[in-house]
This record gives sequence, C-alpha cells and structure tokens, in this order.
Amino acid sequence: MLHVEVPKRRNPVWGYLLSILLFLLLLLLFLYGVRAIAARTDEDRLHALSDTVKRASVECYAIEGRYPPSVEYLEEHYGVVIDHSRYHVFYDGWASNVMPDITILPAEKQEGKGRQ
Repeated sequence: MLHVEVPKRRNPVWGYLLSILLFLLLLLLFLYGVRAIAARTDEDRLHALSDTVKRASVECYAIEGRYPPSVEYLEEHYGVVIDHSRYHVFYDGWASNVMPDITILPAEKQEGKGRQ
C-alpha cells in the first residue's frame, strides 16, 4: 500500500502574531512588576522619613531637654534631610516637653498642570 503524505502549508503570519502577542504580554507583566516595586519603594521611603524625624525629635529631647520647635530646627541642627518636593511634613508641637504630632504625606504630582 502506497502512503502519500501531503505537506501542510503553514501560514507564517500566525507564528509572527503569536510571538508578538507573547512578547507584549511579557512586556506588560514586566512593567507591572516595575511599577509595583516602585510603589513599594516610595512607601518604604515615607516610613523611613517618618522614623527619622521621630528619632531626631527624641534625640533632641534627650540632648536639650525639650522637643524641637519645628522641622526646620531638626534640619538645621540634627541633619535631617527632607525632600520637600516629594513630601509634606506636618509638625505640631504644642509644648516643649510633649512629643509633637508628626504627620508625613507624599506630595501630589502635578505633571501636566501648568501654573497660570
């Protein structure tokens, strides 16, 4: 018995489309991962800054016997570095012997909004 095999014609377009779609899917997954890591890093920086300001306040109290009057005082005398373009620091110290209320919030990005 004679067996004849007919060669199948493959359309190379489907192979290219599948490769492109797979590449785009991997690219999207990579970009999602990068954004997730960046968001986590920003959150960690916020917590680190909060801890730094609180520790500097306690250090000031231990050395000087009073809490600092302002965040600027911590920046000038205790070496605290705050990127004011990225974070808003709210420091409410109402008595020199009471731990101040320290709140740090990320600054809103204003890209694309022109000043008028």
